[in-house]
Amino acid sequence: MAEHHFTKEEKALVKSAIEKAELNTSGEIRVHLENHCKEENVLDRAAQVFAELGMQKTEARNGVLIYMAVSDHKFAIIGDGGINAKVEDKFWDITKEKMVKHFKEGNLTQGLVEGVLCAGERLKEFFPYQSDDQNELSDDISFSNN
Repeated sequence: MAEHHFTKEEKALVKSAIEKAELNTSGEIRVHLENHCKEENVLDRAAQVFAELGMQKTEARNGVLIYMAVSDHKFAIIGDGGINAKVEDKFWDITKEKMVKHFKEGNLTQGLVEGVLCAGERLKEFFPYQSDDQNELSDDISFSNN
């Protein structure tokens, strides 16, 4: 199980990064981990998980999923339609590059933390934090048992 790749402390660091990132933006960030990607294309699998988690149900359609298949060494970042309508095509490339740097060094947790914080910072321009912002999606990491 992907959950076993991370200690309790590492999971807490990722959750804390999500909470911190969401102080910058009204966007909703989730991290989902599983061992193996069930689809040939990692973006297809990320889109499936996005839907399974109900991330399309945010009011501003500004959910972001960082998906990782730990054992397969694959990951993807996808945003909902509200984000895609406002940002350029290569919007997530900066975030991915920061994450890959850590992943190549074997530091999955730091890669996820950096990715989450970068996503929050990048979203701030298009979806700034609102004083009446409500946390619409869980900040906990979600896992698939495969």
